[in-house]
Amino acid sequence: MIKKILLTGQFKEFVENERSAGLILMACTVLSLIVANSYLGPEYLAFWKLYLGPLTVSYWVNDGLMAIFFLLIGLELKRELYKGELSDFKNALLPIVAALGGVILPAGFHFALNAGTPYQAGIGIPMATDIAFALSILALVGKHAPTSLKVFLTALAVIDDLIAIIVIAVFYTSKFSAMYLLISLAVCGVLLILNRMRVANLLPYILLGMVMWTFMFLSGVHATIAGVLLAFTIPFDRIRKDDRSPSYHLEHLLHRPVAFLVLPVFALANTGITIGADAIASLTSSNSVGIFLGLFVGKVIGIAAFSFIAVKTKICRLPRFLQWSHIIGAGFLAGIGFTMSIFITNLAFKGNTALINNSKMAILLTSLISGIVGYLCLIAVAKVKGESDEGDSFSYEDDTISPDRAEV
Repeated sequence: MIKKILLTGQFKEFVENERSAGLILMACTVLSLIVANSYLGPEYLAFWKLYLGPLTVSYWVNDGLMAIFFLLIGLELKRELYKGELSDFKNALLPIVAALGGVILPAGFHFALNAGTPYQAGIGIPMATDIAFALSILALVGKHAPTSLKVFLTALAVIDDLIAIIVIAVFYTSKFSAMYLLISLAVCGVLLILNRMRVANLLPYILLGMVMWTFMFLSGVHATIAGVLLAFTIPFDRIRKDDRSPSYHLEHLLHRPVAFLVLPVFALANTGITIGADAIASLTSSNSVGIFLGLFVGKVIGIAAFSFIAVKTKICRLPRFLQWSHIIGAGFLAGIGFTMSIFITNLAFKGNTALINNSKMAILLTSLISGIVGYLCLIAVAKVKGESDEGDSFSYEDDTISPDRAEV
């Protein structure tokens, strides 16, 4: 017997906010590019380099505001692991396998072209997927995109970001201080104790989270990692209803600020690229070609190939109503790196403004191409297959329905 997997209201709210954020991100990116290349360009770029206390405005955005973004990603991942689409290993396995393919092959493409060169540090750039942009493009496909595809792409993007977070923590750490890291982890330990004591008030978690962020920053490990650690210390009640959980309250509170403030400000701060006479030449460098091949080619091949092998070897199953052409379309959408790719670029080539700008141009161009091709691919699938509204479900054989889920 086949039953529907029903989506949580929180999941649907997350998707709605992410795709709305994607539209605002597009507008902010275009605005930033226009201003940076206008007569206001020098003043605009100088603004992000102004010091606000001990750090520049850009630094506060990339290390401070983005920690809030990573906190939300951590909360989302935690909820999906406990009660969402990743809580059932059978449901989670396909996007996990696909995400691994979507990380390994892109990194392999970049490494093959840049091993032993000054560009080698950019190996992590094509690994991640921008959730907001990917869901925004998928939303344009409308009802022709099965709900199972939305779940698959969201889970894939979240897992991609988790892997990117691990890569950042391990490979993009500079001026490491073991003492400050131990202090940060000790604060994390105190937060875990509060969790075990069932302290439900969010205030001590937020205050101690800020302390943990400070010492993580001083340790040399990228401070945004503190956001993820904080997410996993905040209590999540798997027995009671979601709306009584501190984790639920914080995630609900952060959705709109992250979607409509944090990510747009990040886009404004990081896409002010001056397009010079050498712009075309820079796109032919091995680094730019590695980014393009990684995101546009490596993503779709890795995701489709790993998924195909996993299904054919019966490790996992393809969700009902999904075709392999849907997986390929999702693979192209996963090639929209944007936020995370730019974030990793800033870390990989820190201090090399020209190389950072060239990498960002490659990321923006590739993300645009990947988004357009992914959209056209999914629209073509809809026309050929003639999907109807009955495809708007996410089904596996013999799945049970969780009572805390609302039907789409």
